[in-house]
Amino acid sequence: MELLNIFTGNDWVYNWVILPLLIVIARISDQTIGTLRLIFLAKGHKRLAPVLGFFEVIIWLLVISQIIQNLNNVLCFIAYGLGFALGNYLGLVIEEKLSLGNVIIRVIPRSDSEELVSYLKSLQYHVTAVDTVSATGKVKMIFSVISRKDLKNITEIIQKFNPDSFISVEDVKVIGESEPKTGFQQKFRFFRGMLKK
Repeated sequence: MELLNIFTGNDWVYNWVILPLLIVIARISDQTIGTLRLIFLAKGHKRLAPVLGFFEVIIWLLVISQIIQNLNNVLCFIAYGLGFALGNYLGLVIEEKLSLGNVIIRVIPRSDSEELVSYLKSLQYHVTAVDTVSATGKVKMIFSVISRKDLKNITEIIQKFNPDSFISVEDVKVIGESEPKTGFQQKFRFFRGMLKK
């Protein structure tokens, strides 16, 4: 009880320490949720985005009501901005760790790529190789739709077989029956239904 009185009874401690800290924590939370919500929307996960949006707005309303009640407190404004910045960063870090969704990887090797294609196929990756012409002559352009979790591994394999390759990567929103069997949706089955479109 004495501890509670210290926090609530001392206006200076509450206004200049506790309230700004609470605002930072709340803004980190709602901005992290907001960043993830936008990423889910961009990837076509229509069911999860509204749920995240609900919590994002509730937290934001709680924070903004405290800001309005304490307009003379400069630390509240600084805390608001700091929480916003940290929340954006944290949301991107979490999304990177989750490695949501699939990507299409395009490889333009400058040398023979038959070994690379064979090796990727032996690892059960769906690989398409197309004859094309580059600035240096005829080459095979290699395409594959993979889970984002596998991107680092695939890139290392490509560098091992064809270190002089040009590699480009793009997000894939919709894929057909040959969906990669690794990644977020397989590992977290609880959320699988929500992550479907």
